[in-house]
Amino acid sequence: MSRPHLLLLPGLLCDARLWQHQASALASSAHVSIANLADENTISAMASAVLAMAPDETFALAGFSLGGYVALEIFRQAPHRVTAMALLDTSARPDTEANTEARKQSIIMATLDFPQVIEELLPKLLHPAHLDHPELIEVVRAMANSQGAQVCINQQRAMIDRIDSRPDLSRITCPTLVLCGRADAITPPEVHREMADAIPNAHLAIIEGCGHLAPLEQAHAVSREMNNWLARL
Repeated sequence: MSRPHLLLLPGLLCDARLWQHQASALASSAHVSIANLADENTISAMASAVLAMAPDETFALAGFSLGGYVALEIFRQAPHRVTAMALLDTSARPDTEANTEARKQSIIMATLDFPQVIEELLPKLLHPAHLDHPELIEVVRAMANSQGAQVCINQQRAMIDRIDSRPDLSRITCPTLVLCGRADAITPPEVHREMADAIPNAHLAIIEGCGHLAPLEQAHAVSREMNNWLARL
């Protein structure tokens, strides 16, 4: 059997470095591509852009955080093209009023002091035990700085305006992995249990010793779960 195409979608202020470990670990199982979500300011437009550049007619799709919102929109736009779905540290819910207000404040701060936005994100993204890992923090800062303030603004606006994806979950019948860090403070385990319960035959994986940035914080555990997921194809 030929290797499937695997399309990876990064999160807010992230780029290909988010998926560096999985891209390497899964290279023998799939043809791996990593999408760019930096050029659009709506979830729908991001999904359309990803579909336009997708390397094959059908593909396995993995989305992290913002990338998970985009993955669900890709499924709405072109369900016949998605052969497997992985939703990592994300949610099917629309934004809450509190999150929307926080995003609006982040948009204002991004125009005034973008480095401060990055510093305030770090404790939300990482497990407390990882806040003194300089190499991990340097990757997060480097990704964010390479994306820049305008990408932050565009992506926050996109997440404010996203729709409720929960009504679509029961239509996802392809092999599906739902995964998060046990200590994910942004999209906690309960929202992943909600998705896994609604998606037929989904597999739920909760990673110990891990915050929101699972692909970087617990790279080996995430790669193992994703390899098992791809084996279901």
